[in-house]
Amino acid sequence: MHPPGADTVLVRHGDVNTKSNTVKRYMEDRLAENIEALLADRSIPGEVERRWNRPLIHTDEERVDAATDAATDAFGVVSASPALTVDTAMGEICTALAETARACYDGGTFAVDARRADKSLPYTSEELAREGGTAIWEAVEDEFSPEVDLDTPDLTFGVEVREDFAFIYLETVSGPGGLPLGAQEPVIALISGGIDSPVAAYELMKRGSPVVPVYVDLGAYGGIDHEARAMETVRTLSRYAPNFDMQVYKVPGGETVDHLVETMEQGRMLSLRRFFYRTAEHLAERVDAHGIVTGEAVGQKSSQTLQNLGVTSRATRLPIHRPLLTRDKPEIVAQAREIDTYTQSTINAGCNRVAPDRVETNARLEPLLEHEPDDLFERAEDAAKRAELVEP
Repeated sequence: MHPPGADTVLVRHGDVNTKSNTVKRYMEDRLAENIEALLADRSIPGEVERRWNRPLIHTDEERVDAATDAATDAFGVVSASPALTVDTAMGEICTALAETARACYDGGTFAVDARRADKSLPYTSEELAREGGTAIWEAVEDEFSPEVDLDTPDLTFGVEVREDFAFIYLETVSGPGGLPLGAQEPVIALISGGIDSPVAAYELMKRGSPVVPVYVDLGAYGGIDHEARAMETVRTLSRYAPNFDMQVYKVPGGETVDHLVETMEQGRMLSLRRFFYRTAEHLAERVDAHGIVTGEAVGQKSSQTLQNLGVTSRATRLPIHRPLLTRDKPEIVAQAREIDTYTQSTINAGCNRVAPDRVETNARLEPLLEHEPDDLFERAEDAAKRAELVEP
């Protein structure tokens, strides 16, 4: 819900404010570029004004809600509000509040949340809230009996007064928070297409790191559905980053999977993960990525015990980022639904056939190396060389 005539989106960021002025300016510019890309990708007319502390989107009432939704998909945005722009004079603000009340307030309790960034104005935030509340009350009292509740109101009238304009708004839409995408270095994202890996990639994107998606083709143990769900999840993630290249490196891994199945029983899944990591390391060198992100969580699978994670991690010199490490599965599923990757991730792909009948939960590196193919890392290097870029 927005005030009649709403023409602006107030954009709020969080962690960006903790940076030095130089870094903050850089990140605000990056955030504005990302919002502009989201608006353009969704064919939403709007102009992003790069203001210190408070980026604005100037649009029209017909598109202000869509522009708000686009802004709250941008990493780094804490919240956004569709707003009406008015003069900073107390009378102008109160008139706008009264008109908004007549159009949008039809009963229940209300409150005025007034904030004044410009301390030189001839009124305080408390005075503005009091006078604005009176204007709202008088605007509707002939229709019903209004009631003020400053703790848990049914409707809050927001007023934010900046140096040259004031903004009236009725709702605050939450964004993902974090840092603007591109503010940190890129990472390789191992995307299986399951529920976990796209959520993990999203979490690194939320902290400002562009992801380079990598999909390992498991050959007969994967198949068309396995690949399709991975590509579909990347396609969904790319909608949050339309100005970043989200082409997928498709790695030929079928021969190595076949070899592991034929030659290994105990520890097979751990060696497969080690193959993934070393392949990712070679691709990271190619694209200047600075880490690997996976969807692993402690104890979620037999290969993800802390002991096993330690063994598999030693396959690469790069840091392996596991943002879901301590998450419970229901939390991960809920986030997958929220970011819209859940449906694609639940296509039955059959790749669990790689797992042996007897699982390894407490592996040691030296015994594993006795059974692991001597040329596993050479296979990884060759697979990385043969990886091809494909559109998701």
